[in-house]
Amino acid sequence: MPETCCHPANLDLTPEARDEQLAAMARALGNPARVRLLRYIASQDECISGELVDYIGLAQSTVSEHLRILKEAGLVVAEPRPPRTCFKANRDALDRFRDLLNAL
Repeated sequence: MPETCCHPANLDLTPEARDEQLAAMARALGNPARVRLLRYIASQDECISGELVDYIGLAQSTVSEHLRILKEAGLVVAEPRPPRTCFKANRDALDRFRDLLNAL
């Protein structure tokens, strides 16, 4: 297996930086609720926060915290659409995560 990942965003990363990136993404997915949220968001063109609360069945504050963690890891992006926020899966980040896993 080559030392660098094949995704263009990973080509310039040092092995240590790739490890940090993989660990950050893995930590974000270390909670089953976040995995379910990401799966749902990835299956939609866009999601509104209220739909996510209804889908996952958790309190709004809990869903907001899970979304914050997914955003910090770069796995989802948020676009303000007052009075709500639209969430989309970051397809490039998901590809990068897959490539980092494959490079193990």
